[in-house]
Amino acid sequence: MISGGNRGIGLATARQLLAEGWYVSIGCRQTEISDLSKGESVSVFYYNAQDPESEKQWFSDTISKFGRVDALIINAGIMTPGTVIDATDDEYQQIVEINVTSPWRLSKLVWPALKKSGNGKIVIMSSLSGKRVASAGSGLYSMSKFALTGLTHALRLTGAEERIRVTAICPSYVATDMAKSITDLSPEKMTQPESIATLILTVLKLPFEAGVAEIPVHWNVEPMY
Repeated sequence: MISGGNRGIGLATARQLLAEGWYVSIGCRQTEISDLSKGESVSVFYYNAQDPESEKQWFSDTISKFGRVDALIINAGIMTPGTVIDATDDEYQQIVEINVTSPWRLSKLVWPALKKSGNGKIVIMSSLSGKRVASAGSGLYSMSKFALTGLTHALRLTGAEERIRVTAICPSYVATDMAKSITDLSPEKMTQPESIATLILTVLKLPFEAGVAEIPVHWNVEPMY
């Protein structure tokens, strides 16, 4: 299951998983994906991070179609620029709901199926902004990603006895629509979605005995503070 798999990192990941023989269930608001090959190995279902019922339906539809879930890739998220002081109540509620609460609900929902698989994996798309606050203007986003990274570690410890591994991928700028809207950095200089997809696939291939908590990724050398 891949949330937000209709573009960017999610779509690149779906393509690589399909090429590796995985069966893929994509959850997203826009269910028409014109440049993704359709077939028995992939289905696209409606998912809205602000609608808990859509989460339940996506999971139910996935089980009905494929019979099991071995991995959950939590990729959907938003970036709301602004300081934590300037943020409105609505902006705060929205970014927490999409970036933190829905990932928590999805993890709880899929957890029994991952446990049943015997080697379940959750990969959470966090951010380097979930490890340090780079600027005041990214403060609200960083706050939500710090919480998401914390969720990753809480899930990781919970899954230790149940053979469920949980990993956070923490990139800086990736050449997606989100990054292009907030920086003048050339997309060619940014980390490419396909590179993040390769990291996700690598994590999914690891045996249970090789658990990875976080993978930080920077398009450049990360400054030390």
